[in-house]
Amino acid sequence: MKHKKPMAGAALIVGGLLSAGLLSSCAAQAGETTAASGRPDTEQSAVEPDTEQSAAESVPTSLSAFTGDLSPDAVLAENADYTTVNDDEWSAAAAVEVTFSGTGASSASAAVASGGGVVTITEAGVYRLVGALDGQVVVDAGDEAQVVLILDGVNISSDSGSAINVASADDLGIFLATGSQNTVTDTTSYSADATGAAAIFSDADLTISGTGALAVTAKSGDGIASSDDLVVLSGQLTVSAFDDALRGKDSLVVEGGELSLTAAEGDGMKSNQDQDETKGYILITGGTIDIQAGDDGVQAQTDTIITGGTISVAVADDGIKGEQVVSIAGGTVAVTESLEGIEAVNVAIFDGVISVASTDDGINAAGLNDGTQNREADTGERLEISGGTIAVNAGTDGLDSNGTITITGGELTITSANNGGDGPIDANGEISVADGVTIIANGAEWDPASANRMGGPGGGMPGGGQPPTGDFGGPGQAPAT
Repeated sequence: MKHKKPMAGAALIVGGLLSAGLLSSCAAQAGETTAASGRPDTEQSAVEPDTEQSAAESVPTSLSAFTGDLSPDAVLAENADYTTVNDDEWSAAAAVEVTFSGTGASSASAAVASGGGVVTITEAGVYRLVGALDGQVVVDAGDEAQVVLILDGVNISSDSGSAINVASADDLGIFLATGSQNTVTDTTSYSADATGAAAIFSDADLTISGTGALAVTAKSGDGIASSDDLVVLSGQLTVSAFDDALRGKDSLVVEGGELSLTAAEGDGMKSNQDQDETKGYILITGGTIDIQAGDDGVQAQTDTIITGGTISVAVADDGIKGEQVVSIAGGTVAVTESLEGIEAVNVAIFDGVISVASTDDGINAAGLNDGTQNREADTGERLEISGGTIAVNAGTDGLDSNGTITITGGELTITSANNGGDGPIDANGEISVADGVTIIANGAEWDPASANRMGGPGGGMPGGGQPPTGDFGGPGQAPAT
């Protein structure tokens, strides 16, 4: 049974700026958009084209300025619902026992077949897996089936593809039994016709829950991947992947759990649906997440929304990224190593404890300049801060926008470059800072009344532009107060 889940915490009121009404249930259905919202078009990517849609159905390739509300509930309302398999909709008492041994398995159920190092499950139901398997588990139960795999002390190691491969199902639940330790390892290489290169791959919506532990090693691909939604409700997950650690193509949602994610050459968390502008988003409402990655920490093809949890990120590229929107309204986010800490066309921070360390820009609103505009042109991006405790230690600009910067609340401490090209706050468009906002810039308290002393011209990758005039930099636009 499918569940359309609302965002956890149904009545967010952050800094008096979010609506007091109940959050919608991630409202827009797949394929629907709200024209009045001004949502930007989805940027195309060469990553894994969606075989379910023709080229004629593809969304436009360009991004445009977004004029709508950047709060989490408003952003989620523009995205499709995600699907979960909840623990209360199946019974462990009804589980079919499957015992692994060597390259096969034994079970009393006719829905479990074993041969040639492959254990295949062909019907909907609940299956308890125990033992060690040198081979693969394949779920091929049909497109309408809900299948739950209870991992209760398994060691699955495959030398010919994914260790767990969901070829056909509607929804797949992986439940980690209480007190269990489970390990999954995939092959060192995949064939050209492999359906998915991941230690655990699902061609169906995938939900992970339970209180046990799961360690995943992906030698040549992703750790855990779904071509639809990937949702983590709970559990202790340790994922070490050659490419992306977690990837949910349509959406990637973390509501809880303890996650340790390592991605050697890919992203820690990724959603990469580029054929439907209501998908390709990442939502984090809870849990403890530690990410180390050779590319981005959190990377969404559309939007990244954070309302809770504790997130620690050390990466080679961007810490937290959304191609369209990054909206943060709670939780603790620590980007300890990055090229750019937080980046999207539009970045909004309503609440939370946020720290960023970057070698380039700390928090950057960029992406609309297609190369034809002047580098210092206001191209419509928005960086908005209305609350939270924010500390930025940046190699170039602390806060950078190719469009506007609006600060109406929060406590900000910014350490940045301080030269003719970079500074604490840098925007191509207007910089607006409300009275009473506390900003410490390079060790000195900044008074909005003397705002013309902030910033430095240019800066950013690809942000940068016209900062205010005064002692901190060259000519530009002084913040409005």
